[in-house]
Amino acid sequence: MSFSRRRFLLGAGGLLAAPLFPELLRAAPAMPMADGRRMAPQLAEPNQPLVNPATLPRFVDTLPLPPVARPIGQREHPAHPGRRLPLYRMEMRAFQARLHRDLPPTTLWGYQGSSPGPTLEAKRGEPFLIEWANALPTHHLLPIDHGIHGAEKDRPDVRTVAHVHGARVGPNDDGWPEDAFAPGHSLLYHYPNAQDAATLWYHDHAMGITRLNIYAGLYGAYLLRDPEEQALALPDGEHELPLILCDRLIARDGQLYYPVSDDPAAPWVSEAYGNATLCNGKLYPFMEVEPRRYRLRLINAANARHYELSLSSRRPFVQIGSDQGLLPAPLERMRVELYPAERADVVVDFSGLDGQTVELRQPSEPLLQFRVRNRGDKNAVSVAMPTALRAVPRIDPASATRERILTVGEMDDANGNAMMMTLGGHHWSDPITEDPLQDSVEIWSLVNLTGDAHPIHLHLVRFQILERRPYDLFAWNERKELKYTGPGQPPPPHEAGWKDTVRADPDMVTRIIVRFEGEPGKYVWHCHLLEHEDNEMMRPFKLLPKG
Repeated sequence: MSFSRRRFLLGAGGLLAAPLFPELLRAAPAMPMADGRRMAPQLAEPNQPLVNPATLPRFVDTLPLPPVARPIGQREHPAHPGRRLPLYRMEMRAFQARLHRDLPPTTLWGYQGSSPGPTLEAKRGEPFLIEWANALPTHHLLPIDHGIHGAEKDRPDVRTVAHVHGARVGPNDDGWPEDAFAPGHSLLYHYPNAQDAATLWYHDHAMGITRLNIYAGLYGAYLLRDPEEQALALPDGEHELPLILCDRLIARDGQLYYPVSDDPAAPWVSEAYGNATLCNGKLYPFMEVEPRRYRLRLINAANARHYELSLSSRRPFVQIGSDQGLLPAPLERMRVELYPAERADVVVDFSGLDGQTVELRQPSEPLLQFRVRNRGDKNAVSVAMPTALRAVPRIDPASATRERILTVGEMDDANGNAMMMTLGGHHWSDPITEDPLQDSVEIWSLVNLTGDAHPIHLHLVRFQILERRPYDLFAWNERKELKYTGPGQPPPPHEAGWKDTVRADPDMVTRIIVRFEGEPGKYVWHCHLLEHEDNEMMRPFKLLPKG
């Protein structure tokens, strides 16, 4: 783990720089400076007492299941005259909810007054419209750093713009970060849904404050279906559950606490971790299930935390899909790892467990308890899991017309402090350097210069992982020479499907191959550690028309 001056770390069970629970503190090492000096992190202590979730009783709240969104009517889109499409309205507003039975109500922001927001369900080839409406207060719930690009004091404190993560949409409907709009305004977006079935999700994407808006609660599931998937007879209806995970810090008065640096004029921290993991907006919930198979749509909506999920009693997951849809075949796995924005589509079989409990766990804590009923559906027909799911033809590297070498790094300020995260060594506002041609194939080699693993997300497209390969960091720093030090490591089977977010490991070059299908225009690619994304680890790319 590399450290910048404003890094704020929180362990899975406790707080850094929080004196309330000294037995849970983790010490942060001093940071190397450019001239060899070392300076200890300067961290602000929380200005209010924080909840220690270990003191709360577990499994006293039922798991919330977000409602499925319904269209409010039909409307013609200005860019698509002559055709009326189903219209959804998703209003962002403040509300209060109890994150746990024994905590006071928490003020949150959510779509349609809930967090997660309503689940959007789409069918391939059936487009619809969504009006994203900002009905939030004009004062932000969390501390803004006005020194970050896009969050300057002359902009409204509260701005939102929605992005459906993983959707193939036009550039005007993708949630361009600088298109964020203030309370009292709305945007109408068109979603063609012209892609394979997949577990997508939607969230805020406002320039400079994405980390705050998502932390406040602006996220939800978007499930895209198609006939090929439905023919597999996978668990559906009440036996299909979206499970959205994120970590938070909660003050004892019930309010969200977002960590800040010791400088009130520059409160940004480079990674924010909470000690309480919410599952669909609840801390330690439970759910009653039948003794049969269930399909779980696992989504990591955390700002920075990755999850290593397992089931108690040595029950396996059967993973059937990843970010962009079904895998070629089911995979039995004892542990599922998800970095921020990654998804895993899994089936869990509770058959034969009548009257027992099964926990969804992190290594250090339970997250959700399943209570298996004694009575099953006696008339239910047991359908065998399919042995094949969907073909994932590999993109031939020889078909690539270009390979781009792109660094994932940190940029020092004039005093040698690591202050901003960068892609390709560029700021957001620098001229566009990535300009693929429509329908062309490119290889992007992500050279990680930092000590962190970065989940890198490309808008618009899906891609395949070619390999991760160790390289000589010294040779790169001295001569910008990409010198490999070992063989490439091909992706494991659970990463061999279609992806839209890839973990770029430290000391590695992560190589992906992308076919740039879609409508020409400007899109973005970025790190999905939200504190990094907000502070320059996001770049535009421009898809050029072919011919």
